[in-house]
Amino acid sequence: MDRKLRKERIGIVTSDKMDKSVVVTVERRVMHPKYGKFVKRSSKFMAHDEKKECHVGDTVKIMETRPISKNKCWRVVEVMERAK
Repeated sequence: MDRKLRKERIGIVTSDKMDKSVVVTVERRVMHPKYGKFVKRSSKFMAHDEKKECHVGDTVKIMETRPISKNKCWRVVEVMERAK
């Protein structure tokens, strides 16, 4: 059975105070419809971090998954860069 392609995002961890969960902020650049200038838009995702290896400031890759809790349906795939 072939799995559907799952969405992946790269973002920065903004909160790690929960147990096995992190909040990841993903920024994207969108062109303004009228003025044509690129504007930064950000989205927050709650992601599952099983090994508790993420900390605030880390750059992580998250992947869509089945719902784990009320507002958690992403999981951390890898820590791409540690916070300095």
